[in-house]
Amino acid sequence: MTLLRVKNLKKHFKTESGLLTNITNRVRGKEPEYVHAVDGISFELAEGETLGIAGESGCGKSTTGMLLTKLYEPTDGEIFYRDDEFSSLSGEKLDEYRQNVQMIFQDPFESLNPSMTVYDTLAEPLRMFDHSHEKDRIYRVLNFVGLQPAEEYINALPGELSGGMRQRVAIARALILDPDFIVADEPVSMLDVSLRAGVLSLMNDMTEEFGLSVVYISHDISLLQHMCDRIAIMYMGKIVEIGSAEEIVANPMHPYTQALINAVPVPNPNQDRSRVELPGEVGDAVNVPDGCRFKDRCPEYIEGVCDEEPALEEKMAAGADRNVSCHLYD
Repeated sequence: MTLLRVKNLKKHFKTESGLLTNITNRVRGKEPEYVHAVDGISFELAEGETLGIAGESGCGKSTTGMLLTKLYEPTDGEIFYRDDEFSSLSGEKLDEYRQNVQMIFQDPFESLNPSMTVYDTLAEPLRMFDHSHEKDRIYRVLNFVGLQPAEEYINALPGELSGGMRQRVAIARALILDPDFIVADEPVSMLDVSLRAGVLSLMNDMTEEFGLSVVYISHDISLLQHMCDRIAIMYMGKIVEIGSAEEIVANPMHPYTQALINAVPVPNPNQDRSRVELPGEVGDAVNVPDGCRFKDRCPEYIEGVCDEEPALEEKMAAGADRNVSCHLYD
């Protein structure tokens, strides 16, 4: 059953300029400029499914996560949660959405209030939504995330905990309301390598134990291959390829996906593989080029053909084998 359905989702940010520049632009009748952070993406997420979103910095993956959790309001497009349209939610329906959709942020040093104890951090959302059995729920979730015995941690402040412990508290906070869906934005990128395996193992246990749907956001495709059922590749605000994690890694089709996969280190120094080198950097998200947004870096560029924007297949049902936005597969 489909839990979340996203249709042509967009988020454009107005560029920041100084006061004098803004006045001058208004006098000249110049239109304001916008960063096209997310620029028309569509996908579905099934109950119990894990979807990874990958791409270089600036591709729009973190903004997508913020839109899905209603931390950003979309510029355009629609998000459906259990067939209820996102922007129309209000009252009890909105409260239900806020309880059932949670986020684990990248930085455990910034996402926890330094003046609140572990107990208060976990109690706050319970009190906000008037949940009973507060103490029992807090002790249970702390034990689940490996902070046990819970009595040793409930009065601790974030500054008294290690990075791994803080991220476990952040995971506990995301789980405390028994959500259906979690967005995990680079959940281990700020942690020491020695701590990552334990937190990732915990997140796998979390998904299986609670039957959660999860969107993992990461630049690390090898991590997404391990954690996710499907992977979506984003470039300049667009999804350029989406499919099963196994197929995306084993047989990348879009030239950008191929370059990302070939940049992943392998443990065997003698393994022979072709390497796709990409010139330049991610394009300008303010002055978006016509046609394929990847054309200026693409080793398969075809003059004339790539000057029209390629379409991503509209059949984005959960479990679809592959959808690619590239003229090579027209």
